Amino acid sequence: MSSHQIEQILKQTFAPTHLEVIDESHLHAGHEGAKSGGGHYVVHIVAPAFSGKSRMQKHRLVHAATKHLFPSVIHALSIHAKAPEDT
Repeated sequence: MSSHQIEQILKQTFAPTHLEVIDESHLHAGHEGAKSGGGHYVVHIVAPAFSGKSRMQKHRLVHAATKHLFPSVIHALSIHAKAPEDT
């Protein structure tokens, strides 16, 4: 359910042309962050909102959209954000 939550928020916020949210929590079983209930996720997102933005700016935008999910839903988030012209 958590990856679905992340996906819905990112769809609503960025209207991406491509979005993939991968739950890698199972790879981190026993990790300190797993104890808090937050999962480990990888996001691949392509959206016009990222056009002309630096890598840092793209990451900040994704973090701002998902900040309310930390730390209860998300413990770690790996972000691969691109503008359509970057692909």
